[in-house]
Amino acid sequence: MKQIPYWLDTAPAFPDRTGKPLPEQADLVVIGGGLTGLSTAYHAARKGAHVVLVEKDKVGSGASGRNGSMCTQGITISPAEARKRYGQPRARELYDAFREAVDVVEELTVKEQIDCDFHRVGRLGVAFKPQHFESMRAKQRDLADNFGHDTTLLSKNDLRAELGSDYYHGALLDPLSAHLHVGKYVHGLAEAAERAGAQIHERNAATALHRIPEGGFLVETLHGTIRAKQVMAATDAYTDKAMPWFRKRLINVGSFVIVTEPLGEERARQLIPNNRVVVDSKNIGHYIRLTPDNRLAFGGRARFAPSNPASDVKSGDVLKQELAEIFPQLSDVRIDYVWGGSVGFSYDRVPHAGEANGLYYSMGYCGHGVQMATYMGRAMAEVMDGHPEANPLRGFGFPKVPVPFYNGTAWFLPFAGAYYKAKDRLR
Repeated sequence: MKQIPYWLDTAPAFPDRTGKPLPEQADLVVIGGGLTGLSTAYHAARKGAHVVLVEKDKVGSGASGRNGSMCTQGITISPAEARKRYGQPRARELYDAFREAVDVVEELTVKEQIDCDFHRVGRLGVAFKPQHFESMRAKQRDLADNFGHDTTLLSKNDLRAELGSDYYHGALLDPLSAHLHVGKYVHGLAEAAERAGAQIHERNAATALHRIPEGGFLVETLHGTIRAKQVMAATDAYTDKAMPWFRKRLINVGSFVIVTEPLGEERARQLIPNNRVVVDSKNIGHYIRLTPDNRLAFGGRARFAPSNPASDVKSGDVLKQELAEIFPQLSDVRIDYVWGGSVGFSYDRVPHAGEANGLYYSMGYCGHGVQMATYMGRAMAEVMDGHPEANPLRGFGFPKVPVPFYNGTAWFLPFAGAYYKAKDRLR
């Protein structure tokens, strides 16, 4: 069993971007080589900026290469909650941005000829409890009436044509969502950023930032110091102590994935006949999809523990048990991959982007990072070029996590996980 992300293991070999000398200055230094950073670098370089990206590991080594490889439409809170918080016009703007984000990923794959198996397959939001299905009925009406988005409600009987499991009580089918091979996508976006003129420096962490009185920053890295007119923080759940302001505003939640042995096309299609991406409505939910080579990828929060090699194996055991509950026909299947990573959550469960203390940033995607990181990279390139209206998250603020002395270590997560798992058991 491999303890590396399937998506990175089956992507083309990444070139070595380590050991390159840093230039003395740049228009923009991007900190973080995930999808936010790569998209920002790509779009800013195409606008003519001299862009340097520094990444403490390899591009895509954080959440961008460790996710379920889904590109799904829909906001991170319910449409009703968005309307209550922000009013209908801003709620609609936010919803439209999340929908457009999937379009941006698709457009990039076409424009830059990124071969990453992008397909609009649709998303099944499956109901774990009967009352969840009734909530989906109300959500369907809300989406149609107030957000201009049509979905299809599937009863438990209807769902049998979409999913080889009787575990759920129905589903809401969104036709616009997609899946892709995120390892190939990260690889292709990094190459596209370099073609646009951005420099990528791997294994070169930013260790300190110093504001310059006349404007800009000195960015200290492991391998030199660079003067930047602008700095973009694109580190999300992998934000370290060099940027404490952001750490106090992010809750980093562990997420884990197992991938089965190849099942063969016939057996795979018995599980998910129309190759949808599947997300369930549990508090401690799962995300499920087929891979291009007919394996089943099955992810979730598992133990609500940080990711490390020993923890990942234990979480993989939990996920295999849960997989067998949903798909009993896979109880004896071999697991070929298990891995974990961190997902950045904001306290109010929406992403945040803007400027703080002179630093530009976008983070806190709450599990919607593939498409929103790409989209917000483009948006923040516009913001830094003098177009603040391009940021759909403007004006939301970025609230601290309201826990005394919180510094980015979410010691309370195991307790929260136990509470929500108990709620899920009360069917």
